[in-house]
Amino acid sequence: MTDRAMITDPDSFFAQGCGRCDRFATADCSTRLWLTGLLTLRRIALDAGLTEVAKWGHPVYMHADRNIAIMGAFRGDYRLTIFNAALMQDPEGLLEKQGPNTRHPDCFRFTDNAAPAALEPVIRAYLAEAMSYADQGLLPPKEPTEVELPPELVEALDADPDLSEAFAALTPGRQKSWALHLNDAKTSATRLARIGKGRAKILAGKGATER
Repeated sequence: MTDRAMITDPDSFFAQGCGRCDRFATADCSTRLWLTGLLTLRRIALDAGLTEVAKWGHPVYMHADRNIAIMGAFRGDYRLTIFNAALMQDPEGLLEKQGPNTRHPDCFRFTDNAAPAALEPVIRAYLAEAMSYADQGLLPPKEPTEVELPPELVEALDADPDLSEAFAALTPGRQKSWALHLNDAKTSATRLARIGKGRAKILAGKGATER
């Protein structure tokens, strides 16, 4: 796999992909499979008044300086994931857990390009709920964990199922090494950069100090 940079403009995601792998900007990119559905989700999010930016190689939708949702495309499905999902009421029972490291159901998972349009009123309601929590400054209560992970890593794991699965498979010592490595950074930008650089090592089952 070529070591390439993740996209930094959300428009690039819809035109070329996330930039994580060699399928970037090719007809085989996962975004090509689900483009109609992804564009529908984009329209719904923007119509809701969310601000679109690019983080972790994916479009992220923000409100009141908080991450509200992130979009992702994979070989078997595409997703709209809600941040701080422990706050969500999920009255329709539609949210699913992304992977073994996810504590709460947090994502809409689609396998049909027409599905987001059919669910538009529900998606709008869920986004409005998440935005209301941001307006109130509400955050879910901290849950006990053996390793104190920085919020940037928690969000990256929620946004990247492959990374989440690989991190969950690490030994407690290796998980702790990443927590220490990231918490040692003084700024969020540095932590995000370290996560991006360290992704391949985590996928390879390595700790932060291993070569």
